Amino acid sequence: MMVVQLRYNFRVTPDAAQRTALAQAFGCARVVFNDGLRLRQQAREAGEKYLSDGDLSKLVITQAKATEDRAWLGEVSAVVLQQALADLNIAYRNFFASVTGKRKGRKVAPPRFRSRKDSRQAIRFTKNSRFKVLDNGRLRLPKIGDLPVRWSRTLPSDASSVTIIKDAANRYFASFVVTVGEDEMLPPVEPEIGIDLGLTHFAVMSDGTKVTAPKFLRRAARKLKRLQQALSRKTKGSNRRKKAVIKVARAHARVADTRRDWQHKLSTAIIRDNQAVYVEDLCVTGLGRTRLAKSVHDAGWASFTTMLEYKAARYGRTFARVDRFFPSTRMCSDCGRITEKLALNVRAWDCPCGSHHDRDVNAAINIKAAGQADFNDRRAQVRPGLVPAPRSEAVTRQNAARATRSVAGIAVL
Repeated sequence: MMVVQLRYNFRVTPDAAQRTALAQAFGCARVVFNDGLRLRQQAREAGEKYLSDGDLSKLVITQAKATEDRAWLGEVSAVVLQQALADLNIAYRNFFASVTGKRKGRKVAPPRFRSRKDSRQAIRFTKNSRFKVLDNGRLRLPKIGDLPVRWSRTLPSDASSVTIIKDAANRYFASFVVTVGEDEMLPPVEPEIGIDLGLTHFAVMSDGTKVTAPKFLRRAARKLKRLQQALSRKTKGSNRRKKAVIKVARAHARVADTRRDWQHKLSTAIIRDNQAVYVEDLCVTGLGRTRLAKSVHDAGWASFTTMLEYKAARYGRTFARVDRFFPSTRMCSDCGRITEKLALNVRAWDCPCGSHHDRDVNAAINIKAAGQADFNDRRAQVRPGLVPAPRSEAVTRQNAARATRSVAGIAVL
């Protein structure tokens, strides 16, 4: 059985007393995390053995509550403190796996101390804390109270944990981790598609469909400029500067929310209408260092491909990435001839075989062909009858299975 873990995010609106209790919980979790990190750093500098998770929990939680300096740790849920320490342990494991080469991708830095000035604060409650969604729709959290939740949809199953998040714009969210199974599989369809991601057109499909790039950040640039100029004129440390900081954060959050919503609608439509989706494995980090960095980050290719990947796993579709060094742009989709490198301003080219190619559509066709060939080769090496491996890693993107619409006149499909 295919099992996928998803996060469902909902806005919560705590009152003044609940905001105070949440701030206290954020602070206690931060202190436990920093105390554990400090003890491990001191043990390493002294040449002592690595503190185990159990010993560290006794030192920074159990024994710390009995001291006068840390007695106030008992005023919040013990699960919040344990989860803060679990985050530290996960950070160390990821760091060690990256150093030893067991973790793929970019190198992971060692854990750093958390600050009360961080723009994002979060605490997590597991089932051990006995959090509960009440019949009236409120979320009951231990030692915090019943939080009003703005439900936009129902949870597909009981949540295994809930994370309360406060972002830079002073907004509070409840993020539920739920598990979904085969009951959400979509019926099989025939079409398969290759996607070439770009800047002028956000996505070009192998069937010739082009999706115009929304450029949400560019469209909001004038307002962001005005707010940031107003922020720069405020005196540091003043209350008016704090308010101006929140205004800038809210403007950026609005851009990010709009982009995320648009990508959810587009990715859901693509997964619903195609049995297999193939995309190019772009090096977004490298492209983010070029002169096109602002446009690259505004496009949000990485988040979009992540949505396609987990939605394909959730709905029973096939998703594959094509090697980034595959010459999809320069290869003729008719005869397979590879031409010389093309400048970015060359949007169409002719092959000696007589074919005329649109640069992006040709790349999408080649990506589809390469993805199908690679997927068939990997499937041939697997013995038939095996059950797909369960996906146990929780994704951080919420589902938005709604109909795709155009955004502010931007053509979508």
